[in-house]
This record gives sequence, C-alpha cells and structure tokens, in this order.
Amino acid sequence: MVLADFEAMATIAVKDLEIARKFYEGTLGLKRAGNEMGVLDFKSGNSRIIVYQSQYAGTNKATSATWAVSDAEAVVSELKAKGVKFEHYDLPGLTRKDDLHIAGSFKAAWFKDPDGNILHVNST
Repeated sequence: MVLADFEAMATIAVKDLEIARKFYEGTLGLKRAGNEMGVLDFKSGNSRIIVYQSQYAGTNKATSATWAVSDAEAVVSELKAKGVKFEHYDLPGLTRKDDLHIAGSFKAAWFKDPDGNILHVNST
C-alpha cells in the first residue's frame, strides 16, 4: 500500500471550536461530515477538512488548505460579502486586481480563518 491510493485531508488547528464551526460552516458553507467529540469534520467536494482544538492554532505561516474552484472571482465576491478579508502578497509573476492575484488564466486569493490559518482559493 502507498499513500497515493488513499484520500488526503486538510487538518487545521483552531483555538475555539465554536468560533471555527461558525466560520467553516456558516461563512465558508462547508457541510459537517461527522460529529467526533472535540473535532469538527467537514466535507468539501470529495475531500474532508478536519478542524481540531490546539494551543498551536494559527502559528502556521503557510497555506493550510486550498480549494480549486471554477470561478475564483465569484467565490471571492461571495466570501467578501460574508465579511471575509483577503490577504495581499507580492508574488513573482502575479499581478493583483482587487483581491485576486492573477497570472494568465490563473486566479488566486488568500484569506485567514478567525485563528489566522491561511486558506486559499484558485482557478485556472
């Protein structure tokens, strides 16, 4: 058996599960996939996102989860309407238009959850 034969999931540390539930379920629109004690299990497409309580929440300075979407502009617009604030980075080869970083047909945006975990959407 090799790992390539199995599904992977994002695992994201948070400080407060109730605040995280409101953000991931309410703001991002993810659906609960299970109800494990002390862990939030969300379904996102064919993937899972596990959110758990940790004292180390928000200490990762890199992207924690990425969603490949068909229309990044529409997703960014919808999330912005729900109060999500987007990060702006100076990245080689990318130009920025409002909250989107663009290179040809590639469009990407980064934002943070309430604990500072960096989340990312992109479309090509």
